[in-house]
Amino acid sequence: MKVLVTGGAGYIGSHTTLCLLEEGHEVVVFDNLVNSSLESMRRVQDLAGRTVEFVEGDLLDASAVASVFSGASFDAVIHFAGLKAVGESVADPLRYYRTNVVGTLNLLDGMNAAGVRRLVFSSSATVYGASEDVPLPESLPLNATNPYGRTKEQIEDILTDISSADERWSIGLLRYFNPAGAHSSGRIGEDPRGIPNNLVPFVAQVAVGRHKAVMVFGNDYPTPDGTGIRDYIHVMDLAEGHLAALHFLKDRTGAFQWNLGTGQGSSVLEVIEAFSTVVSKKIPYEFAPRRKGDAALSYADASSARNQLRWTAKRDLARMCADHWNWQRSNPRGYDSSL
Repeated sequence: MKVLVTGGAGYIGSHTTLCLLEEGHEVVVFDNLVNSSLESMRRVQDLAGRTVEFVEGDLLDASAVASVFSGASFDAVIHFAGLKAVGESVADPLRYYRTNVVGTLNLLDGMNAAGVRRLVFSSSATVYGASEDVPLPESLPLNATNPYGRTKEQIEDILTDISSADERWSIGLLRYFNPAGAHSSGRIGEDPRGIPNNLVPFVAQVAVGRHKAVMVFGNDYPTPDGTGIRDYIHVMDLAEGHLAALHFLKDRTGAFQWNLGTGQGSSVLEVIEAFSTVVSKKIPYEFAPRRKGDAALSYADASSARNQLRWTAKRDLARMCADHWNWQRSNPRGYDSSL
């Protein structure tokens, strides 16, 4: 199968690209490198022992999108490209709507013109908003509470409408929970630009000495230790979920929604403690006020993915922390460590 991976040089994209190559697929990565590094592609090729065709381009450039499809004969697209920081989306919503929604429309135009109608889309559990009706099933009404989440929700609506209007489309909407961890080699992993927005990479950067302490937002939630509970999923489990969705869509049409999570929640303090165990030292943390819009707890009902895709998350929190630490200590400054 020949697969176009948008945003394939990023965190989840690079791990999924590796899995595709290891399974024998031909991969073309399309990425503007705004929040990613070309070094990840070099390392993916080293790990797989196979080459990746890389095209530097932006989905907002419709001519560049059309060019990548010209004569390429893709069988499917996995769409990761987009902006993903909640706080940044609140501060600059116009940029998020333009990049995520308009960029996706350009991609869909390019796919449709080229006759490529199998798509796996990188959505997010943020589409559920602050619902605490746990575990969260795919049947919940979507009610995103920030511009980032609303871009994902709008794109899901667009893709659902397309599949309803044209029965030739096969679309998988993958609603991730909280990705963490890295490839077991420590060669590829999460390399956020600036201060990390997510818990695990921030904890890892504290452990490696890049920050003094982890800020824990809220310790008065109605949870066992007062801190928020989330569903953390290993990035390799997530990558394998994309391949499972790709195979499921091969002989089916329509739009399908799947949660990708473990179905279990871990509190902020439990994650910090698990990471402390891995690094054999206490990770310092400080409490801060709750952030507006944060739910007390959120974890997936992943039964649909288990039943339909024959996929389940196999790696636990301890493994996530161990693999993430292996990446971080080997690359204290991320991919820049090798430059």
